[in-house]
Amino acid sequence: MPPGAFQTDNLTPSFSIDHVMDEEPTKDIPEMEGSPQDRHDMTRMGKTQELKRNFRPLAALSFSAVLQATWECILIANTQGLQNGGLAGLFWSYMWTFVGFGFITVSLAEMSSMAPTSGGQYHWVSEFCTPRYQKFLSYTTGWMSVLSWQAGAASCSFLTGTIIQGLITLCDPSYEPQNWHGTLFVLAMIVVTYFFNVYIASCMPRIQNILLALHLLCWAIIVIVLFAMAPHNSAKTVFTSFYNGGNWSTMGISLMIGQISAVYASQCSDATAHMSEEVKDAGRYVPIAIAWGYFGNGILALVMIIGLLLAIPSVPDALNDSTGFPFLYVFRQFLSTSGINALTSILLITVIFSNILFNASTARQTYAFARDRGLPFADWISRVDQRRRIPVRAIALSCVISGLLSLINIGSQVAFNAIISLNVAALMYTYAVSISCVIYRKIACPQTLPPRRWSLGRFGLAINIIGLLYVIFVLFWSFWPPSPLPSAPDFNWSVVIFVAVFVISLLMYLFQGKRHYVGPVLTVQRSG
Repeated sequence: MPPGAFQTDNLTPSFSIDHVMDEEPTKDIPEMEGSPQDRHDMTRMGKTQELKRNFRPLAALSFSAVLQATWECILIANTQGLQNGGLAGLFWSYMWTFVGFGFITVSLAEMSSMAPTSGGQYHWVSEFCTPRYQKFLSYTTGWMSVLSWQAGAASCSFLTGTIIQGLITLCDPSYEPQNWHGTLFVLAMIVVTYFFNVYIASCMPRIQNILLALHLLCWAIIVIVLFAMAPHNSAKTVFTSFYNGGNWSTMGISLMIGQISAVYASQCSDATAHMSEEVKDAGRYVPIAIAWGYFGNGILALVMIIGLLLAIPSVPDALNDSTGFPFLYVFRQFLSTSGINALTSILLITVIFSNILFNASTARQTYAFARDRGLPFADWISRVDQRRRIPVRAIALSCVISGLLSLINIGSQVAFNAIISLNVAALMYTYAVSISCVIYRKIACPQTLPPRRWSLGRFGLAINIIGLLYVIFVLFWSFWPPSPLPSAPDFNWSVVIFVAVFVISLLMYLFQGKRHYVGPVLTVQRSG
């Protein structure tokens, strides 16, 4: 047998449909199971089809584009990029981030074609890793993936709440934002998210097409307003004017730290992979949705960032604006208060739906890891609502975690920011490990890789290696603070939280995972 290959044809899935269903099976089995290829993939991976496959190709593409919300994120979450890099720094760091994440994205897309499962990275690690380390690496990757997505869900809701606070400050200069105000906005957003993901779930695949049109329409409105109405800088100012607001020793270091804004906007391209068990013909259309969603969003974001940078008259003034958001400062330069409210409301619509889809992907990833007994209370978390065919308990758990994290913000915004900063670093870790494993298998025993219907071809290995190198590059710089001598509120606590979470995952592996977690690879059927 080739090195790293596994002969597990006689093994059966560890869970059966009777174990995870609340009620009697329904009669919509053909719709639920998807195409013959979907049934073959689920059988090969040793998984029982529990979720309804009602996402068609266009809905899957829409899910990817709307959730990732690249142009929205680069518009509203660009403070660090402007502080460390300025106009030109934000633009050029976005350009190399767009290219670098392109290598990561297509690598993830190819793996999703080999193993189209909601588990995503931890499953790919288990299936592609060397046998000696697969259980340990898969388990820690699963924990990092769950926690990064949970932290990301909390940060998305919090970002929405703080934008609303910024609008209130704009309309009423006497308003003094309080931490508990932001927490209330977060809780309201969580209620909306839960309602859509549970009670509107059956309609979401059809709504997705409308959301894609809305995503494009809102982009067009804001871009047209920025280019047509805002006063403009010269092209030379936008593309050559750098700003070292963090007071680093060199402009190069400042640029490396400021790239986190572009990274935040470009990550999470793997989101559709976690919906694989609800997409028809997932092995073909999930990687297409991942790739086209990323590159399409990236082009929209490029146009948006040029329009924004042309309209920023002063970087220091934008960073010190009372609303806390440079884009609101830009809108104030040429719009009335009612105009700002209208344009920001358009933006908020797309951001809110992105939050809803983010929670859906987060819940599926959590459900899948619990199904493989990677989490405490796995039986409870992985139980699927039979009537709706969705993991209601995992959705509820994700909402509860976001709510609990938002309560921390009342006592200490520093502590809250430290937790949500885990999102970038932990997600980069899961990308690094999963891409490393597929590189290993392509080199050591390529004949044992599952067949894929979306392939990178003969350049696949080179693309994987470049993607891995870029992930490591981003992971290194994601731990740096925005200035050389930061105060406690400005310190980048992600390195502390990352190490703490990794230690927790090690302890969980020793006390729980080593005994109960076997890894998805043991239910995968191979042909020898």
